[in-house]
Amino acid sequence: QVQLVESGGGLVQPGGSLRLSCAASGSIFIVYGMGWYRQPPGKQRELVATITSGGNTNYADSMQGRFTISRDNAKNTVYLQMNSLKPEDTAVYYCNADVQYYSDGYHYRKDYWGQGTQVTVSS
Repeated sequence: QVQLVESGGGLVQPGGSLRLSCAASGSIFIVYGMGWYRQPPGKQRELVATITSGGNTNYADSMQGRFTISRDNAKNTVYLQMNSLKPEDTAVYYCNADVQYYSDGYHYRKDYWGQGTQVTVSS
């Protein structure tokens, strides 16, 4: 059906930057909203940012001004540029996409998640 594959995580020093990517592939008809969520160690998953197919964005307050979400609709890919990273940004980052796909001659709509990519901010 549909797969989301994330890349770009890793270890970075405080104040550094990382860019995450998430590409959706498969029997895709339309990708609606896409977003990034994160799960810090020992905590629940939380919103980072979302973006509509038209480019409207929404950010969690703590990420506003430091993180930028963008997307390439032609590539069904969403990006997260993270600047001025802090140790508290350490988490597994998950990509999310609301996708209409086709199967056996029918269209379906489903929410998909990526496998997650680890971001560690530490000196």
